[in-house]
Amino acid sequence: MKRIIIILLVCFAGMTIFAQSADMSYYEDEYNRPTATFTERLEVLETVRDANLTGIGEFYHNALRTLLRRFPDIRTREDRTAAEESFKIVCQGLGSEQLAEAAEDLWQTVMFFDIIRGENDGLVMQEALIALGQVGAVEYAGAIAQRLHDFNTLHTSDVETRRRVQRAVVGAVRALEALGDPAGFRPVFFASVEWYDQAIRTIASVALPNIMEDPGEIIAEIIRDQSIGPEIKYQAWREMLRTRAPDESKARVAAVALATGWIYSTTNPTLQRHLRDMRMSAIDTIRVLGVQDNSVYADLEKSYSNNFINTNPEYEEIRRTISCLSAVASDEAVELLLKFLRELHGRRRTGPWGNRERQVMQWVIPALGATRTQSPEVIMLLTTIRRSSDYTGAEQIWARDALRALGQTVS
Repeated sequence: MKRIIIILLVCFAGMTIFAQSADMSYYEDEYNRPTATFTERLEVLETVRDANLTGIGEFYHNALRTLLRRFPDIRTREDRTAAEESFKIVCQGLGSEQLAEAAEDLWQTVMFFDIIRGENDGLVMQEALIALGQVGAVEYAGAIAQRLHDFNTLHTSDVETRRRVQRAVVGAVRALEALGDPAGFRPVFFASVEWYDQAIRTIASVALPNIMEDPGEIIAEIIRDQSIGPEIKYQAWREMLRTRAPDESKARVAAVALATGWIYSTTNPTLQRHLRDMRMSAIDTIRVLGVQDNSVYADLEKSYSNNFINTNPEYEEIRRTISCLSAVASDEAVELLLKFLRELHGRRRTGPWGNRERQVMQWVIPALGATRTQSPEVIMLLTTIRRSSDYTGAEQIWARDALRALGQTVS
């Protein structure tokens, strides 16, 4: 009945109120009546919300302050339900109005309705967090990021607890996305790969590019962190590739991913596969974007040598390494390819020599030719192979074609 009376009054006074779009005195008086119940305040808020008024951020802010002040007056389940709905409406209103002055009271609302308390279902906390992002409360970015970190580590199989936590997680992710503060990137990344339902992980994944354009340093830290497993490291590396970061930054992180792929030790076949896939992806990135850290040469050599001497070599990693060095074509890259070819040449003459050596030589020789190097050592070795009876006719042709690619006249 009370709400009907309010709506009728709006109909009579609506033309004037909507025209002025600022006179909220009637609503304020109704809302702030000392004898008003939580249900009656909710009716006022619903009427204001449904009227689609704008420029009323101060009204919502005062309404929130009243709710916080009167919160201890809740006595019944009906009171609490009405209060929770009221909090949601004012949070949404403040977010829509983008009233920065309301940040402190919105954070207090987050604390009041933190899901750490069993009676809170997470919905008000979610709305308050979202509103903090909408009002631009960057001063709370660190605190929100910490809260999200806490949620990420709270693994639980209890259905109701999962539901409550995930509601709060959505609010934290939305807030950090809107604030665009670097402090939010790491916890939002982990939210995208943690124990949450797929829908929640997707929300976090979509938010990541909007938080930071170049999270290279943060992702490099995640990949280096020895307490983090290979699967998460690989996902962090793939996230880096998805960013709008400059090529130089991606190339630097690629060096970290390649190095970590060899530093991290595990006997678990699945985790070994994640490390190998991360290395090969990093090698491909270096091939395309170039070398930003000379440490990559030592790790590229590992990708070649560690596989070559393995009883079960990953030929694809060898091939990609050779292709990468060929594309980079720096002095260091040429020197490594020359080293590989010298070792193969020695095996061809004195053994052991088999299908493995021949396959790799078939990759290394044209790779050297593609570098366009004018290194006398390279030309001399290729010429030796071209003329040596130790090699088959096909192998001699590989050397001949490489020499021609380097601009040498070959009969």
